[in-house]
Amino acid sequence: MKKTLKALLISKIAKCSLQKSGCNHVSIVIDFVSLLNYIIMGFIKEFKEFAVKGNVMDMAVGVIIGGAFGKIVSSLVDDVLMPVIGMLTGGVDFTKLTAQVGDATVNYGTFIQNVIDFLIIAFCIFLMIKGMNKLTPKKEEEPAPEPEPSAEEKLLGEIRDLLKKK
Repeated sequence: MKKTLKALLISKIAKCSLQKSGCNHVSIVIDFVSLLNYIIMGFIKEFKEFAVKGNVMDMAVGVIIGGAFGKIVSSLVDDVLMPVIGMLTGGVDFTKLTAQVGDATVNYGTFIQNVIDFLIIAFCIFLMIKGMNKLTPKKEEEPAPEPEPSAEEKLLGEIRDLLKKK
């Protein structure tokens, strides 16, 4: 339908430009709107099929849970671990550690805090995946079928059987 509408629209525009009079602009606009509607509806249908797939929905849930998990870990680092580490290092507040390089200020304390955030998140994900792997039943591998004996082995087997009979 898309190609026929497109071809119809092009032919009407071509006739209209050649005739320069008696051109039915309303018909051209209606055909153009029909073509646009067809294209847009096809796009929406394609997007709907993509968005409803299980993987996309799983990923969306994972992103939402990951964002909430990141907030929990950030709170753990900011409110629990960093004050303790600060006490152990003589009351150092890592967020206030900076270095002046010319006119620029380098906030390396914030970087240290973000590295600790990352390490905690990575460790938690590692533990979570390790736990999931233990819960997931392992698939038993089917024993590989014995390979078919070669032509030489078959011939030797026949010779052995003949010798046994004698």
